[in-house]
Amino acid sequence: MIKLVVFDLDNVIIDGEAIDEIGKLVDVQEQIAEITEKAMNGDLDFETSIKERVKLLEGASVEDIKNLANEMKLMEGAEDAIKGLKDKGYEIAVISGSFDLIADPLKEKLNLDYLFTNKLEEKDGKLTGEVTGPLVEGSKADVLNSIIESSDISVEECIAVGDGANDISMMEIAQVGIAFNAKPAVKEVADIILEEKDLKEVLNIITDLNSEATEEATEEATEEATEEATEEATEEATEEATEEATEEATEEATEEVKTSKEADKEPKTKPKKSKKDALPEVDFDLAPTPEGVRKQKDEREEIIAKIADEREEFNKIAKEQRKIRDELNDDLKENLKLAIELRDKRNEVNKSVEEAKKSRDNVNEELKKLEWSSGRRDRLKLENEIKKIDKIIETRVLDIKKENQLVKNANDLRKQLMDIQEDEKIKDEAQNLKKISEDHHAKVVELSTQAQDFHENMLNYFRKTDDIRTEADEAHKKFVEARKSASAKHEEFKVVLSEIHVINKELGTNKSKRRKSEKQASTKKNREEKEKAEDIFEKFKHGKKLTTEELLLLQKHDIG
Repeated sequence: MIKLVVFDLDNVIIDGEAIDEIGKLVDVQEQIAEITEKAMNGDLDFETSIKERVKLLEGASVEDIKNLANEMKLMEGAEDAIKGLKDKGYEIAVISGSFDLIADPLKEKLNLDYLFTNKLEEKDGKLTGEVTGPLVEGSKADVLNSIIESSDISVEECIAVGDGANDISMMEIAQVGIAFNAKPAVKEVADIILEEKDLKEVLNIITDLNSEATEEATEEATEEATEEATEEATEEATEEATEEATEEATEEATEEVKTSKEADKEPKTKPKKSKKDALPEVDFDLAPTPEGVRKQKDEREEIIAKIADEREEFNKIAKEQRKIRDELNDDLKENLKLAIELRDKRNEVNKSVEEAKKSRDNVNEELKKLEWSSGRRDRLKLENEIKKIDKIIETRVLDIKKENQLVKNANDLRKQLMDIQEDEKIKDEAQNLKKISEDHHAKVVELSTQAQDFHENMLNYFRKTDDIRTEADEAHKKFVEARKSASAKHEEFKVVLSEIHVINKELGTNKSKRRKSEKQASTKKNREEKEKAEDIFEKFKHGKKLTTEELLLLQKHDIG
């Protein structure tokens, strides 16, 4: 499980080379560039080159350097990448041969967990030309190992990002090495190569690695659980095919999105790969002549360029599909959020509907009691009896005696009905209660309509969510296919690169001799220059005036 991501500083976190910018403050940038070039060509080791370059900075204003640090531009995407990695739970380290005066302000600004740089010695606000620190004599691998020893992190839990030769040592021991806009030597040892100068791509790569690891880790479990999950889902769908099921499905869908996002935050786990095995061994038949071998190299370089282009095309497709997928997932999350808000509003309105119904029913109960107490009950009883008698007289054939008796009974009941007087005060109170009941009922109707509107809108968002999920799944499928194709091309790339290494090894014998000859010539030239400089200094001590060229020669060999 990856816990730590380590970055170089110059040309990775910041867009530029700090020592070159400091050199401009004291007008020694050209001399610094010359020494840097020697170091890059292998004529000077890093320790010697850093000491010689810093010596040229003697007298530079510390205040000016601090102002320069505030003005130096961060690499595009640096803040977003580091914040994104921190949000996903990774610790961040910067290990650089650059300097404290430039790097220290970034520790708080970028919320770095570890920062290791060299220290520019100063006195009275000026640089002394001396430098100390863990990256003067030691390597970046040494510093990374010191972090590991003082924490619960192992090299298998590290990713290293760099661009220059002095980054190779830490990239070789880390679980994953990422070459960021790097030199050719760095690309050869890197697991992943990024050519675009945008650090957000590092965040994207690590996120992709996490996704791939999650898919691999869950593949077997998914196969075993599919049948059981399907049965449970079917039962739930059958038993809960009601409005509550829709609500529960909403909550489950929300959890699903949450779980998916949390899964993205889980650091990637991957078996440790030996850096010696980074490139496969190949059984390659070399041509019998140097000309034939050179021709083989040209052929392989043409092939590897084509494979690299194809790999980058697949990576481009993967990047596009990832962007589409992530945007759709954001839309999905927003739709679910709106659906849940509508559900909550509907439920809140339904509570008000129930309260209005309860109030209406209570008023109706009071009204019923009031009407019975006002004599209305007796009136209704008499009216019903009179109706029954009238219906019998109208519908049945009766003898005259029985019919007369029924007519008499009805008339007696009518007299009783006329004697019953309804209380006017109670009547007015009943009318008032009727009005209140009608108002409560109107409120019930209004709120029910409002709740229904919320419910229908909620269902619309659910349907839209399903459509978005389908599109997002399709984009993810295309993303995975493109990533797999890019990985396959990368394996082809490594095979051809191994063949090129075999060819280079064959051709390297003559190159080694040539380099040795050149180095010997360079050594001889330096010795002759030094002898000449010593002779010039002796003459200077006896009063000879020196030319600018002679002064530079003395300075170069540190004489006088």
